[in-house]
Amino acid sequence: MTTKGEFDRMAALDGIKILDVTRVLAGPWCTMTLADLGAEVWKIENPAGGDDTRSWTPPAAAGISTYFLSANRNKKSVAVDLKTAEGRAVVAALAAKADVLVENLRPSSLRAAGLDHERLRALNPRLIACSISGYGRDGPFAERAGYDFVMQAESGFMAITGEVKGAPMRLGVAFVDLAAGANATQAILAALYARERTGTGQSIDIALFDSALHFLANIASGYLNTGIDPTRFGNAHASIVPYQLFDTADGCIALAVGNDQQYRRLCCDVLGCRELWTDEGFRTNAARTRNREVLIPRLAVEFGHHATAALLSKLRQHGIPAGAVRSVADAFASEEAAARDVVVTAAHPRLDQVRMVRSPLRLSGSPTVAPIAPPGLGQHTREVLASVLAYSAARIAELERQGAVMCGDAITSR
Repeated sequence: MTTKGEFDRMAALDGIKILDVTRVLAGPWCTMTLADLGAEVWKIENPAGGDDTRSWTPPAAAGISTYFLSANRNKKSVAVDLKTAEGRAVVAALAAKADVLVENLRPSSLRAAGLDHERLRALNPRLIACSISGYGRDGPFAERAGYDFVMQAESGFMAITGEVKGAPMRLGVAFVDLAAGANATQAILAALYARERTGTGQSIDIALFDSALHFLANIASGYLNTGIDPTRFGNAHASIVPYQLFDTADGCIALAVGNDQQYRRLCCDVLGCRELWTDEGFRTNAARTRNREVLIPRLAVEFGHHATAALLSKLRQHGIPAGAVRSVADAFASEEAAARDVVVTAAHPRLDQVRMVRSPLRLSGSPTVAPIAPPGLGQHTREVLASVLAYSAARIAELERQGAVMCGDAITSR
Protein backbone atom coordinates (compact mmCIF):
# COMPACT_ATOMS: atom_id res chain seq x y z
CA MET A 1 0.00 0.00 0.00
CA THR A 2 1.18 3.50 -0.74
CA THR A 3 1.69 5.76 2.23
CA LYS A 4 -0.16 8.99 2.86
CA GLY A 5 1.60 11.91 1.25
CA GLU A 6 3.96 9.62 -0.67
CA PHE A 7 3.37 11.46 -3.95
CA ASP A 8 2.86 14.96 -2.50
CA ARG A 9 6.39 16.28 -3.04
CA MET A 10 7.54 17.76 -6.34
CA ALA A 11 8.85 15.13 -8.75
CA ALA A 12 12.35 15.42 -10.20
CA LEU A 13 11.21 16.32 -13.74
CA ASP A 14 8.25 18.50 -12.82
CA GLY A 15 7.85 21.16 -15.54
CA ILE A 16 9.72 19.23 -18.24
CA LYS A 17 7.72 18.69 -21.45
CA ILE A 18 8.29 15.58 -23.59
CA LEU A 19 7.10 15.23 -27.18
CA ASP A 20 6.79 11.48 -27.67
CA VAL A 21 6.66 10.33 -31.30
CA THR A 22 7.37 6.67 -30.57
CA ARG A 23 5.48 3.42 -30.60
CA VAL A 24 5.71 -0.19 -29.39
CA LEU A 25 8.24 -0.54 -26.52
CA ALA A 26 11.72 1.02 -26.50
CA GLY A 27 10.49 4.59 -26.97
CA PRO A 28 7.35 4.28 -24.84
CA TRP A 29 9.40 2.63 -22.06
CA CYS A 30 11.76 5.63 -22.08
CA THR A 31 8.96 8.20 -22.05
CA MET A 32 7.02 6.34 -19.36
CA THR A 33 10.10 6.47 -17.15
CA LEU A 34 10.35 10.21 -17.74
CA ALA A 35 6.62 10.54 -16.99
CA ASP A 36 7.03 8.58 -13.76
CA LEU A 37 9.70 11.12 -12.80
CA GLY A 38 7.21 13.96 -13.29
CA ALA A 39 7.62 15.05 -16.91
CA GLU A 40 4.52 15.91 -18.95
CA VAL A 41 4.48 13.54 -21.93
CA TRP A 42 2.50 14.28 -25.09
CA LYS A 43 2.16 10.91 -26.82
CA ILE A 44 1.58 11.44 -30.54
CA GLU A 45 -0.50 8.64 -32.02
CA ASN A 46 -1.90 7.86 -35.43
CA PRO A 47 -5.70 8.44 -35.32
CA ALA A 48 -6.14 5.20 -37.28
CA GLY A 49 -5.48 2.78 -34.44
CA GLY A 50 -2.81 4.56 -32.42
CA ASP A 51 0.26 2.83 -31.00
CA ASP A 52 0.70 -0.62 -32.56
CA THR A 53 0.51 -2.26 -29.15
CA ARG A 54 -3.10 -1.14 -28.67
CA SER A 55 -3.98 -4.09 -30.91
CA TRP A 56 -1.43 -6.58 -29.56
CA THR A 57 -3.59 -9.20 -27.86
CA PRO A 58 -3.97 -11.56 -26.12
CA PRO A 59 -3.89 -10.92 -23.26
CA ALA A 60 -6.49 -8.19 -22.97
CA ALA A 61 -8.52 -6.77 -20.09
CA ALA A 62 -12.00 -5.52 -21.02
CA GLY A 63 -10.81 -5.50 -24.62
CA ILE A 64 -7.76 -3.33 -23.85
CA SER A 65 -4.29 -4.62 -24.68
CA THR A 66 -2.31 -5.25 -21.51
CA TYR A 67 0.85 -4.80 -23.59
CA PHE A 68 -0.16 -1.17 -24.22
CA LEU A 69 -0.99 -0.75 -20.54
CA SER A 70 2.52 -1.86 -19.57
CA ALA A 71 4.39 1.11 -21.07
CA ASN A 72 2.06 4.10 -21.32
CA ARG A 73 0.92 5.32 -17.91
CA ASN A 74 1.14 9.00 -16.93
CA LYS A 75 0.96 10.17 -20.58
CA LYS A 76 -1.38 12.35 -22.61
CA SER A 77 -2.52 10.89 -25.91
CA VAL A 78 -2.67 13.36 -28.82
CA ALA A 79 -3.96 11.79 -32.03
CA VAL A 80 -2.34 13.46 -35.05
CA ASP A 81 -2.08 12.31 -38.65
CA LEU A 82 1.50 13.01 -39.72
CA LYS A 83 0.55 12.31 -43.33
CA THR A 84 -1.28 15.64 -43.42
CA ALA A 85 0.46 19.01 -43.64
CA GLU A 86 -1.79 20.30 -40.87
CA GLY A 87 -0.87 17.39 -38.61
CA ARG A 88 2.83 17.90 -39.22
CA ALA A 89 2.43 21.58 -38.36
CA VAL A 90 0.79 20.64 -35.05
CA VAL A 91 3.70 18.39 -34.09
CA ALA A 92 6.28 21.01 -35.14
CA ALA A 93 4.45 23.57 -32.99
CA LEU A 94 4.57 21.18 -30.03
CA ALA A 95 8.29 20.62 -30.64
CA ALA A 96 8.81 24.36 -30.34
CA LYS A 97 7.28 24.16 -26.84
CA ALA A 98 8.95 20.93 -25.72
CA ASP A 99 12.12 20.29 -23.76
CA VAL A 100 12.67 16.84 -25.26
CA LEU A 101 11.64 15.05 -28.44
CA VAL A 102 11.79 11.25 -28.44
CA GLU A 103 11.15 9.57 -31.78
CA ASN A 104 11.67 6.21 -33.45
CA LEU A 105 10.83 7.08 -37.06
CA ARG A 106 13.11 6.10 -39.91
CA PRO A 107 15.31 8.99 -41.04
CA SER A 108 13.53 9.25 -44.40
CA SER A 109 10.13 9.37 -42.67
CA LEU A 110 11.40 11.98 -40.24
CA ARG A 111 12.66 14.18 -43.06
CA ALA A 112 9.51 13.68 -45.11
CA ALA A 113 7.43 14.82 -42.14
CA GLY A 114 9.65 17.88 -41.71
CA LEU A 115 10.50 16.72 -38.20
CA ASP A 116 14.22 16.03 -38.54
CA HIS A 117 16.32 17.06 -35.58
CA GLU A 118 18.16 19.85 -37.37
CA ARG A 119 14.98 21.61 -38.42
CA LEU A 120 13.30 21.28 -35.04
CA ARG A 121 16.36 22.36 -33.10
CA ALA A 122 16.61 25.42 -35.37
CA LEU A 123 13.08 26.29 -34.22
CA ASN A 124 13.88 25.43 -30.59
CA PRO A 125 17.63 25.55 -29.75
CA ARG A 126 16.94 24.20 -26.25
CA LEU A 127 15.31 21.06 -27.63
CA ILE A 128 16.91 17.74 -26.78
CA ALA A 129 16.10 15.42 -29.70
CA CYS A 130 16.49 11.71 -28.96
CA SER A 131 16.32 9.13 -31.71
CA ILE A 132 15.78 5.42 -30.97
CA SER A 133 16.35 3.11 -33.92
CA GLY A 134 17.51 -0.36 -34.78
CA TYR A 135 20.99 0.40 -36.08
CA GLY A 136 21.61 4.09 -35.46
CA ARG A 137 20.95 7.23 -37.46
CA ASP A 138 24.04 7.13 -39.64
CA GLY A 139 25.72 4.46 -41.71
CA PRO A 140 24.39 1.97 -44.25
CA PHE A 141 21.76 0.42 -41.95
CA ALA A 142 20.00 3.61 -40.81
CA GLU A 143 16.81 2.80 -42.74
CA ARG A 144 16.61 -0.83 -41.61
CA ALA A 145 13.82 -1.51 -39.12
CA GLY A 146 14.88 -2.89 -35.76
CA TYR A 147 12.90 -5.44 -33.76
CA ASP A 148 13.87 -6.91 -30.42
CA PHE A 149 13.55 -10.52 -31.55
CA VAL A 150 15.90 -9.94 -34.48
CA MET A 151 18.30 -8.00 -32.26
CA GLN A 152 18.50 -10.85 -29.77
CA ALA A 153 19.46 -13.10 -32.66
CA GLU A 154 21.93 -10.75 -34.36
CA SER A 155 23.70 -9.63 -31.19
CA GLY A 156 24.65 -13.13 -30.04
CA PHE A 157 22.27 -13.22 -27.08
CA MET A 158 20.34 -16.17 -28.45
CA ALA A 159 23.59 -18.04 -28.99
CA ILE A 160 24.34 -17.89 -25.25
CA THR A 161 20.75 -18.50 -24.06
CA GLY A 162 19.09 -21.91 -23.81
CA GLU A 163 20.09 -25.45 -22.97
CA VAL A 164 23.64 -26.50 -23.76
CA LYS A 165 22.61 -28.84 -26.55
CA GLY A 166 19.36 -27.09 -27.37
CA ALA A 167 18.40 -24.45 -29.88
CA PRO A 168 19.26 -20.77 -29.43
CA MET A 169 16.57 -19.12 -27.29
CA ARG A 170 15.30 -15.59 -26.77
CA LEU A 171 14.67 -14.10 -23.36
CA GLY A 172 10.99 -14.16 -22.36
CA VAL A 173 10.63 -10.36 -22.55
CA ALA A 174 11.82 -7.88 -25.19
CA PHE A 175 14.84 -6.93 -23.11
CA VAL A 176 16.79 -5.24 -25.95
CA ASP A 177 13.91 -2.80 -26.36
CA LEU A 178 13.87 -2.25 -22.60
CA ALA A 179 17.65 -1.78 -22.50
CA ALA A 180 17.52 0.75 -25.34
CA GLY A 181 14.68 2.58 -23.59
CA ALA A 182 16.69 2.72 -20.38
CA ASN A 183 19.76 3.95 -22.27
CA ALA A 184 17.66 6.65 -23.94
CA THR A 185 16.36 7.74 -20.54
CA GLN A 186 19.89 8.02 -19.13
CA ALA A 187 21.09 10.00 -22.13
CA ILE A 188 18.13 12.39 -21.93
CA LEU A 189 18.69 13.01 -18.23
CA ALA A 190 22.38 13.70 -18.94
CA ALA A 191 21.44 16.08 -21.77
CA LEU A 192 19.00 17.93 -19.50
CA TYR A 193 21.78 18.34 -16.95
CA ALA A 194 24.21 19.52 -19.66
CA ARG A 195 21.62 22.05 -20.87
CA GLU A 196 21.67 23.65 -17.44
CA ARG A 197 25.31 24.57 -18.12
CA THR A 198 25.19 25.32 -21.85
CA GLY A 199 21.66 26.62 -22.35
CA THR A 200 21.27 24.55 -25.52
CA GLY A 201 19.95 21.13 -26.41
CA GLN A 202 21.56 18.39 -28.46
CA SER A 203 20.78 15.29 -30.49
CA ILE A 204 20.93 11.78 -29.03
CA ASP A 205 21.34 8.63 -31.14
CA ILE A 206 20.33 5.38 -29.39
CA ALA A 207 20.49 2.10 -31.34
CA LEU A 208 18.99 -1.20 -30.27
CA PHE A 209 21.97 -3.02 -31.77
CA ASP A 210 24.43 -0.94 -29.72
CA SER A 211 22.39 -1.54 -26.59
CA ALA A 212 22.28 -5.29 -27.17
CA LEU A 213 26.04 -5.56 -27.61
CA HIS A 214 26.62 -3.30 -24.60
CA PHE A 215 24.41 -5.53 -22.44
CA LEU A 216 26.56 -8.54 -23.31
CA ALA A 217 28.75 -7.07 -20.55
CA ASN A 218 31.17 -9.71 -19.20
CA ILE A 219 30.39 -12.01 -22.13
CA ALA A 220 31.52 -9.31 -24.57
CA SER A 221 34.63 -8.63 -22.50
CA GLY A 222 35.49 -12.30 -22.45
CA TYR A 223 35.26 -12.63 -26.22
CA LEU A 224 36.99 -9.34 -27.05
CA ASN A 225 39.95 -10.10 -24.82
CA THR A 226 40.41 -13.82 -25.45
CA GLY A 227 38.97 -14.39 -28.92
CA ILE A 228 36.98 -17.35 -27.58
CA ASP A 229 33.40 -17.39 -28.84
CA PRO A 230 31.17 -18.11 -25.81
CA THR A 231 28.60 -20.90 -25.87
CA ARG A 232 25.46 -21.77 -23.96
CA PHE A 233 25.57 -23.03 -20.39
CA GLY A 234 21.83 -23.40 -19.86
CA ASN A 235 21.02 -22.27 -16.33
CA ALA A 236 24.64 -22.62 -15.26
CA HIS A 237 27.27 -19.88 -15.33
CA ALA A 238 30.34 -19.84 -17.53
CA SER A 239 32.61 -18.40 -14.82
CA ILE A 240 31.08 -19.32 -11.44
CA VAL A 241 30.36 -22.77 -9.95
CA PRO A 242 27.97 -23.72 -8.41
CA TYR A 243 25.65 -21.13 -9.92
CA GLN A 244 22.57 -22.83 -11.38
CA LEU A 245 19.31 -24.64 -10.66
CA PHE A 246 19.19 -27.68 -8.40
CA ASP A 247 16.26 -30.01 -7.80
CA THR A 248 15.27 -30.51 -4.18
CA ALA A 249 13.16 -33.26 -2.64
CA ASP A 250 9.99 -31.34 -3.49
CA GLY A 251 10.88 -28.57 -5.92
CA CYS A 252 13.67 -26.55 -7.47
CA ILE A 253 15.94 -23.74 -6.30
CA ALA A 254 18.31 -21.25 -7.89
CA LEU A 255 21.68 -21.24 -6.15
CA ALA A 256 24.24 -18.47 -6.67
CA VAL A 257 27.48 -19.21 -4.85
CA GLY A 258 29.58 -16.13 -5.55
CA ASN A 259 32.82 -16.84 -3.69
CA ASP A 260 34.84 -19.54 -1.99
CA GLN A 261 33.66 -18.72 1.53
CA GLN A 262 30.05 -19.11 0.47
CA TYR A 263 30.97 -22.46 -1.05
CA ARG A 264 32.64 -23.51 2.21
CA ARG A 265 29.52 -22.64 4.20
CA LEU A 266 27.36 -24.47 1.65
CA CYS A 267 29.32 -27.69 2.06
CA CYS A 268 30.16 -27.55 5.75
CA ASP A 269 27.20 -25.75 7.33
CA VAL A 270 24.24 -26.44 5.05
CA LEU A 271 24.72 -29.74 3.24
CA GLY A 272 27.03 -31.45 5.74
CA CYS A 273 29.38 -32.72 3.04
CA ARG A 274 32.70 -31.31 4.19
CA GLU A 275 34.58 -33.55 1.79
CA LEU A 276 33.33 -31.43 -1.10
CA TRP A 277 35.12 -28.48 0.50
CA THR A 278 38.36 -30.16 1.55
CA ASP A 279 38.87 -31.74 -1.87
CA GLU A 280 41.51 -29.57 -3.61
CA GLY A 281 39.63 -30.01 -6.87
CA PHE A 282 36.78 -27.91 -5.48
CA ARG A 283 38.43 -25.48 -3.02
CA THR A 284 38.57 -22.49 -5.41
CA ASN A 285 36.14 -21.21 -7.97
CA ALA A 286 38.73 -21.67 -10.70
CA ALA A 287 39.08 -25.33 -9.69
CA ARG A 288 35.32 -25.79 -9.51
CA THR A 289 34.82 -24.41 -13.02
CA ARG A 290 37.41 -26.88 -14.33
CA ASN A 291 35.81 -29.78 -12.47
CA ARG A 292 32.14 -28.87 -12.76
CA GLU A 293 31.31 -32.13 -14.54
CA VAL A 294 32.38 -34.03 -11.41
CA LEU A 295 31.13 -31.59 -8.75
CA ILE A 296 27.65 -30.77 -9.98
CA PRO A 297 26.29 -34.36 -9.98
CA ARG A 298 27.58 -34.83 -6.43
CA LEU A 299 25.95 -31.60 -5.27
CA ALA A 300 22.74 -32.57 -7.04
CA VAL A 301 22.52 -35.74 -4.95
CA GLU A 302 22.95 -33.73 -1.74
CA PHE A 303 20.28 -31.17 -2.67
CA GLY A 304 17.86 -33.96 -3.46
CA HIS A 305 17.83 -34.94 0.23
CA HIS A 306 16.36 -31.61 1.37
CA ALA A 307 12.90 -30.05 1.19
CA THR A 308 12.82 -26.64 -0.51
CA ALA A 309 11.51 -24.45 2.31
CA ALA A 310 13.86 -25.81 4.98
CA LEU A 311 16.83 -25.73 2.60
CA LEU A 312 16.22 -22.10 1.59
CA SER A 313 15.89 -21.10 5.22
CA LYS A 314 19.22 -22.69 6.06
CA LEU A 315 20.96 -21.26 2.99
CA ARG A 316 19.83 -17.75 3.85
CA GLN A 317 20.78 -18.25 7.50
CA HIS A 318 24.33 -18.85 6.33
CA GLY A 319 24.40 -15.97 3.84
CA ILE A 320 24.27 -18.06 0.66
CA PRO A 321 22.18 -16.47 -2.13
CA ALA A 322 19.35 -18.77 -3.18
CA GLY A 323 15.69 -18.64 -4.09
CA ALA A 324 12.79 -20.75 -5.22
CA VAL A 325 11.93 -20.96 -8.91
CA ARG A 326 8.60 -19.13 -9.04
CA SER A 327 5.90 -18.52 -11.58
CA VAL A 328 5.01 -14.91 -12.39
CA ALA A 329 1.92 -15.32 -10.21
CA ASP A 330 4.05 -16.60 -7.34
CA ALA A 331 6.48 -13.69 -7.72
CA PHE A 332 3.71 -11.10 -7.37
CA ALA A 333 2.20 -13.01 -4.44
CA SER A 334 5.53 -13.21 -2.63
CA GLU A 335 6.47 -11.64 0.67
CA GLU A 336 9.21 -9.72 -1.11
CA ALA A 337 6.72 -8.12 -3.51
CA ALA A 338 4.44 -7.20 -0.63
CA ALA A 339 7.31 -5.72 1.37
CA ARG A 340 8.31 -3.48 -1.53
CA ASP A 341 4.70 -2.59 -2.40
CA VAL A 342 5.49 -3.19 -6.06
CA VAL A 343 1.94 -3.09 -7.43
CA VAL A 344 0.22 0.27 -7.85
CA THR A 345 -3.26 0.98 -9.14
CA ALA A 346 -4.96 3.79 -11.01
CA ALA A 347 -8.60 4.43 -11.81
CA HIS A 348 -9.69 3.42 -15.30
CA PRO A 349 -13.12 3.98 -16.92
CA ARG A 350 -13.36 0.49 -18.41
CA LEU A 351 -11.34 -1.61 -16.00
CA ASP A 352 -12.45 0.13 -12.78
CA GLN A 353 -8.77 0.14 -11.97
CA VAL A 354 -5.59 -0.85 -13.78
CA ARG A 355 -2.83 -2.60 -11.86
CA MET A 356 0.78 -1.77 -12.75
CA VAL A 357 4.30 -2.41 -11.54
CA ARG A 358 5.58 0.53 -9.51
CA SER A 359 8.54 2.44 -10.89
CA PRO A 360 11.76 1.02 -9.43
CA LEU A 361 13.17 4.56 -9.19
CA ARG A 362 12.73 5.49 -5.54
CA LEU A 363 13.98 8.97 -4.63
CA SER A 364 13.59 10.21 -1.08
CA GLY A 365 13.29 13.91 -1.88
CA SER A 366 11.53 13.88 -5.24
CA PRO A 367 9.50 10.69 -5.56
CA THR A 368 7.84 9.44 -8.70
CA VAL A 369 4.36 10.74 -9.43
CA ALA A 370 1.08 9.08 -8.50
CA PRO A 371 0.19 6.72 -11.35
CA ILE A 372 -2.41 7.74 -13.93
CA ALA A 373 -3.88 5.06 -16.17
CA PRO A 374 -2.63 4.81 -19.76
CA PRO A 375 -4.77 7.08 -21.96
CA GLY A 376 -7.44 6.35 -24.49
CA LEU A 377 -6.52 7.12 -28.09
CA GLY A 378 -6.66 10.89 -28.58
CA GLN A 379 -7.97 11.41 -25.06
CA HIS A 380 -5.92 14.57 -24.56
CA THR A 381 -5.82 16.01 -28.09
CA ARG A 382 -8.17 18.85 -27.32
CA GLU A 383 -6.58 19.58 -23.94
CA VAL A 384 -2.99 19.74 -25.23
CA LEU A 385 -3.77 21.79 -28.32
CA ALA A 386 -5.72 24.27 -26.23
CA SER A 387 -3.42 24.55 -23.22
CA VAL A 388 -0.01 24.21 -24.90
CA LEU A 389 -0.61 25.78 -28.32
CA ALA A 390 -3.52 28.08 -27.36
CA TYR A 391 -5.63 26.76 -30.24
CA SER A 392 -9.26 27.84 -30.09
CA ALA A 393 -12.11 25.37 -30.01
CA ALA A 394 -12.99 26.39 -33.56
CA ARG A 395 -9.46 25.74 -34.81
CA ILE A 396 -9.32 22.34 -33.16
CA ALA A 397 -12.70 21.46 -34.66
CA GLU A 398 -11.44 22.48 -38.09
CA LEU A 399 -8.31 20.34 -37.71
CA GLU A 400 -10.51 17.43 -36.73
CA ARG A 401 -12.78 18.05 -39.72
CA GLN A 402 -9.69 17.99 -41.98
CA GLY A 403 -8.60 14.66 -40.49
CA ALA A 404 -5.37 16.15 -39.13
CA VAL A 405 -6.25 15.34 -35.53
CA MET A 406 -8.71 13.18 -33.64
CA CYS A 407 -10.20 14.04 -30.26
CA GLY A 408 -10.93 10.82 -28.41
CA ASP A 409 -11.99 10.04 -24.86
CA ALA A 410 -10.85 8.07 -21.85
CA ILE A 411 -12.51 4.82 -22.88
CA THR A 412 -11.15 4.62 -26.44
CA SER A 413 -9.00 1.51 -26.62
CA ARG A 414 -8.03 1.66 -30.28
